[in-house]
Amino acid sequence: MVNVIWFLLIAIGIIFSFFTGNVDTINNSILNNGKEALDLVLSILPIIVLWTGILRIAEDAGLLKRFAKLVEPLLSHIFPDIPQNNKALGFIASNIAANMLGLGSAATPFGLKAMQELQKINDKKDTASTPMITFLVLNTAGVTIVPTTVLALRIAHGSANPSEIIIPGIIATFCSSLGGLLLDYFIRKRRRV
Repeated sequence: MVNVIWFLLIAIGIIFSFFTGNVDTINNSILNNGKEALDLVLSILPIIVLWTGILRIAEDAGLLKRFAKLVEPLLSHIFPDIPQNNKALGFIASNIAANMLGLGSAATPFGLKAMQELQKINDKKDTASTPMITFLVLNTAGVTIVPTTVLALRIAHGSANPSEIIIPGIIATFCSSLGGLLLDYFIRKRRRV
């Protein structure tokens, strides 16, 4: 569906440019923005590769499993419908750890594995279960300690102090996580009544 929306927006823009005589603007925009996007990706890539490598080392060293064991008691309260010692809790903890380091691309495989494990314990296979929804809320609004992509963007655009957004980012993502989880809790409680 999103592909259709993007296609329609682009098609409408191109058609509109023909009718208003701004075809040169579209051509210049396509060429210049493509180059700018490539330059941006090339400037961000080293930082993302570095943090992904660090996370991979942490995963191979067993740090993510230790973190998972550390937060599993908390996760059992957030996800009361998931049985104890279920693999899903470990994948959820690993996803949270990766997201905390700002590594969305490294967190994605853990998130997909967590959803697969949650689907195995889902009674209604065609409907998202309560733990799936809670995980989606936590994953979307999760606390980020090191926002690597934002830091990379700030460095790429010449920020004088690219790391000044870390503390406000932690506060904002903590508030969004807490707000999302509270809303999820109240909606879940209301449905059960």
